[in-house]
Amino acid sequence: MLTMYKTTEGGIEELKSMENGAWVKAVDPTPEEIQQLVQWGVDLEYINNSLDLDEMPRMERDDDYTFILIRIPHRQPDSDVPYITIPLGIFIKGNMIVTICRYEKEMFQALANRKYRLLKTGKRYRFALYIFLETATRYLTHLREINRITEALEDQLQKSTRNREVLELLKYQKSLTYFATALRSNEVMMERVQRMQIFNYYEEDQDLLEDVLTENQQAIQMTTIATEILSSMMDAFASIISNNLNGVMKALAALTIIVSLPGTVAGFFGMNVMLPLSDGNPTAFLIVFGIALSLTAIATFIFYKRDWF
Repeated sequence: MLTMYKTTEGGIEELKSMENGAWVKAVDPTPEEIQQLVQWGVDLEYINNSLDLDEMPRMERDDDYTFILIRIPHRQPDSDVPYITIPLGIFIKGNMIVTICRYEKEMFQALANRKYRLLKTGKRYRFALYIFLETATRYLTHLREINRITEALEDQLQKSTRNREVLELLKYQKSLTYFATALRSNEVMMERVQRMQIFNYYEEDQDLLEDVLTENQQAIQMTTIATEILSSMMDAFASIISNNLNGVMKALAALTIIVSLPGTVAGFFGMNVMLPLSDGNPTAFLIVFGIALSLTAIATFIFYKRDWF
């Protein structure tokens, strides 16, 4: 789907036709829409690269255009990996900026709603910087979500004897790996942009690029810390689950011994040989019952004191 926006006095408004200084948002474009982009001067190879989910961040520049590809976070709650990263292509040519992505993202709506006061579609390179900034912000938001989820799983794991919670942690560890790889690749690309000085038209742009690099570095550090904590948690909770299972096995073993004691006593006095109390003593049953009950009570007390229950 192709959607066009342009900054006016009233904010960023959606356009019905292409104009100078417009932002073209292409989300999973159809073949007809791809042809329209090509007619506007977007190279077909860059379109395909932006839609290739395995494409890595990079920047290419020629005399009349600049193409930047970054990886942005993407949430997929029904998948085995709840958070992944996907490519976002930014193509700047003339008075036009085009963003190309496989999926519709909330960050596009945030930009269209003019989340940033100084954002203007006509200032194409500054617009690209705000895309970088919003991307880093989204990474930080998702990292905080992952931290909250793993803390909730931590509470469940303390008494768990199953692998389900550990497998859940493994899913988020995979997500953090994707985040770490994408963030570092984005950082390399942004540092190259900084060295080439393509965003130095305005002093504010230089400051904004510094802010973007700072936010991206913060996201990298958060990802590294979260990954280390998650790895430690998985190792620790694997031991906890093993200990919990051992506790269950001890309780079952103790219960088996306790239950078997009355049967052992009854079997002993039920043998067809001369035994104490086998001469028709009217209190024999009560004595045998008392012995069985006493042994059961003693065994229960011993196992309880040893914390087998």
